[in-house]
Amino acid sequence: MNSRSSSISVSVPRVQHRPSFSSRLSSAINSVEWGEAVTPIDAATQKIEQEIDEIKRYEDFSTIDWVQDAAKEQVRRKIQRRETAGLLERGGHVGWRYRVWESYEAAQGWIVVTIIGAAIGMNAAFLNIITEWLSDVKLGHCKTAFYLNENFCCWGEDNGCDDWVRWSSIGPLNYVIYIAVATIFALTSASLVRAFAPYAAGSGISEIKCIIAGFVMKGFLSFGTLLIKSISLPLAIASGLSVGKEGPSVHYAVCTGNVISRMFDKYKRSASKTREILSACAAAGVAVAFGSPIGGVIFSLEEMSSYFPLKTMWRSYFCALVGTAVLAAMNPFRTGQLVMFQVHYDRTWHFFEVIFFIILGIFGGLYGAFVIKWNLRAQTFRKKYLGKYAIIEATLLATGTAIICYPNMFLRIDMTESMEILFLECEGAEDYNGLCEKQNRWSMVVSLTVATTIRMLLVIISYGCKVPAGIFVPSMAIGASFGRTVGILVQALHEEYPTSMFFSACAPDVPCITPGTYAFLGAAAALSGIMHITVSVVVIMFELTGALTYILPTMIVVGVTKAVSERFGKGGIADRMIWFNGFPFLDNKEEHTFGVPVSQVMTIDVVALPASGLSMRAIENLLKEDKYRGFPIIESRRSKVLVGYIGRTELRYAIARVKKDRSISSDAQCLFDKSPPSANSQAPNTPVASSSSSTFAGSADSSVDFSHFIDATPVTVHPRLPLEIVMELFRKIGPRVILIEYHGRLTGLVTVKDCLKYQFTVEHIDNPKDSRTLAENQEKIWILLRRCAWWISDKVAEISRGRIRISSPVEGDGVTLRLPSRSVMLDGTEDEDDIGVELEDR
Repeated sequence: MNSRSSSISVSVPRVQHRPSFSSRLSSAINSVEWGEAVTPIDAATQKIEQEIDEIKRYEDFSTIDWVQDAAKEQVRRKIQRRETAGLLERGGHVGWRYRVWESYEAAQGWIVVTIIGAAIGMNAAFLNIITEWLSDVKLGHCKTAFYLNENFCCWGEDNGCDDWVRWSSIGPLNYVIYIAVATIFALTSASLVRAFAPYAAGSGISEIKCIIAGFVMKGFLSFGTLLIKSISLPLAIASGLSVGKEGPSVHYAVCTGNVISRMFDKYKRSASKTREILSACAAAGVAVAFGSPIGGVIFSLEEMSSYFPLKTMWRSYFCALVGTAVLAAMNPFRTGQLVMFQVHYDRTWHFFEVIFFIILGIFGGLYGAFVIKWNLRAQTFRKKYLGKYAIIEATLLATGTAIICYPNMFLRIDMTESMEILFLECEGAEDYNGLCEKQNRWSMVVSLTVATTIRMLLVIISYGCKVPAGIFVPSMAIGASFGRTVGILVQALHEEYPTSMFFSACAPDVPCITPGTYAFLGAAAALSGIMHITVSVVVIMFELTGALTYILPTMIVVGVTKAVSERFGKGGIADRMIWFNGFPFLDNKEEHTFGVPVSQVMTIDVVALPASGLSMRAIENLLKEDKYRGFPIIESRRSKVLVGYIGRTELRYAIARVKKDRSISSDAQCLFDKSPPSANSQAPNTPVASSSSSTFAGSADSSVDFSHFIDATPVTVHPRLPLEIVMELFRKIGPRVILIEYHGRLTGLVTVKDCLKYQFTVEHIDNPKDSRTLAENQEKIWILLRRCAWWISDKVAEISRGRIRISSPVEGDGVTLRLPSRSVMLDGTEDEDDIGVELEDR
């Protein structure tokens, strides 16, 4: 990375001759330790800080400097203590008003988490109800009440009832209606996302991981995204696309937390406090999706959060608890279950089945590696060729999925419903289309194998289209169908050789093999394989079944899956999507041994500002270029002695303030550092009265002082420090930029993007990939798709005698897709040029 991608360093304004906020943070800590008085902060400085924070909220694709955020949090606490001192009674005794205020401050976090958890639970319940009804509308309707789905219409009945009827008695007509309704749902969902909230597309887990780590994406967690995601998600699921709602549930849960927490000043002003809430919301999202509160907390710890202290764990636990309790109270399925595929196993397992459990684990690892590899290739094709046709793509995918899936009884129904059927034991449960009947065994094996294969291919091409789309449930459905197939085969093997020594542990008068448990374990294997998570999968699956006896088999399956997955690369689909989109995220799960100092990675050609002698015109011209996100401050260009660092936002704000306060010449000299105060000057610990007129005081209109806005104590390291340690500093401390100095002289700077670029270069050298053949094949596929679109357009125009034209001819290579031109809304993830700008700005 060159100096153009220099990151912004969050700096907090300070009063003349006072140390930076970083040093004041250390001073405050020492003062508390030694019992010293805290220096009050003046109101003008606080106002400037708040105004700069407000500007930063509207700067897209920036990153949070956690060092500066911690410093500002300490300052805010000082201000609060000073402001609440008036609540004390005479003599400094604690009065009832102070106790009330103190209790509210202590309980505010729990109040916010409670409100958020309740909102997430209610939203999840409504979405479950709407999704089930929309999914059943494709197949038929209830005669007694149109708004009831099949389960509620036929309450207490097995295998349907007379009140639930198909749309027509003619089979082919039902097929056509099924396809038409699925197409309309997908078209509506994609149109809503495209027109109102492009960030509502996809799962959102990758982006939320980056946001929790400190990457700011304006609008990704907004109320508009929450609203559109909640409306379009049931439509996308009901359309039959091979996508799930469990991944997007994390997104809308985090959106809920962000919207509600912004109403409280405590969380609006502090990024670290907001991070606690977002981590808790991610846990609640998984909790309400799977009915697994503990699993949600562990998922947030294992997958979502790079920083997860004990306080955050308690917040996550309570938020997941409230969300799950509200969902259980609303009881959307009227069965007392939190999710549709919740089952209870009361049989034990046998040690000879471990062999088949290992087979399921191997399948999970291979499935994850296969889907991740080919889905990334599909994403590359989508980003290169289909960025302008997001609505058409989602609509045609839904139409094609409906055409392919309707003939198969396991693909025709909703994925959660199919998992409920595949998980159940045969004895005492509903027999879906003869699944448990012995004479249908081999036809079921064929049907399940076809369902596994088709669903896998559909997941590869569907995950990533511009509708709310998760991959949890599709993967679990694939694993369940494969696991049920293995279970049926093992059951047939046992019935064929009941007296074999291999099956000697089986009791003679009770069923020995339960195919439903194999489906359950297969779902766990596929989920672990695609996401590369372990402990949270075991806990989620345990909470789904409530069977203590199947913890060990689940651990075996997930352990084997993890071992196989690691052979094909680290990181699940969420981590690979972060890499694919180029987000500046350092994964704390990865360990590297580069063996090089940071000097080999740092940016040497740094644009630094001298502490004095630079004109206002030169700085304004520099800011107009919009290339630099921050500037190191040096004593002079010749000495290069490091003085501090100033961010682009702070510098731009300072210029606007000084022009507002007084007229200033373009030739005015800008000062970023002032000489130390004399012995007769005011003591550093004495409060300084600050106002708008004195904030930018200079010797005359020909000079202006910006020293209040620089960070005098940026994070600095030696050029010979190993790169691995620098990456750990980014992960653990969280600065936006690290300056490299040698004997006090600036020699360069390094950002997260520099580290990632070097990491990718090393990986490419170690594992070179020839993408020429892949690009040629994608170009051939695109030409074929355009020719098909051309042919379909001509046929429609021919059949309608020219009255209906899908498109108008466009001059080109003779095979250009003839579609109406339309404006393209960039969503931050779809166009390569947009991604490039996005990375250069960071």
